[in-house]
Amino acid sequence: MDSKDYQIIGTLMRDGRLSNQDLAAQVNLSPSPCLRRVRLLEEAGVITGYTALVDQKALGFPITVFVGIKLSRHDKVTVQGFESAIGAIDEIIDCFLMTGEIDYLLRVVARDLDGYEHFVREKLHAIEGIASIDTSLAYGVVKQGHSLPLTPRP
Repeated sequence: MDSKDYQIIGTLMRDGRLSNQDLAAQVNLSPSPCLRRVRLLEEAGVITGYTALVDQKALGFPITVFVGIKLSRHDKVTVQGFESAIGAIDEIIDCFLMTGEIDYLLRVVARDLDGYEHFVREKLHAIEGIASIDTSLAYGVVKQGHSLPLTPRP
């Protein structure tokens, strides 16, 4: 990747709806080479998709909860079963494998506290191998980013 690729990626992270014509103009390329670079970035897995950013509150999910999960065992069956179950639950927006005291950190959205309680009782408790669940409610957002810091590699 060169500096022009980074420029394309940075521009698309700010506005993924740009037409190829507009993108090319913003990164000072003609449309054909710009499109070719975008397609190469997609094929290489650097650009993995395009999505709309939505306001979770506007869609009825004002509650954000961070959930620390500790597994009772770390054998292959328990880990694969947990990860498979987590992948099928829509309220879980992100799941991170962690070092330290907890094994996983989940970012969960809920319509209200009753909805979160239902999520824990009906969905999390149904997953085999969970030893503990630690919940932290977020009551505000200071910064929420969607773009990566871009500096070309040396």
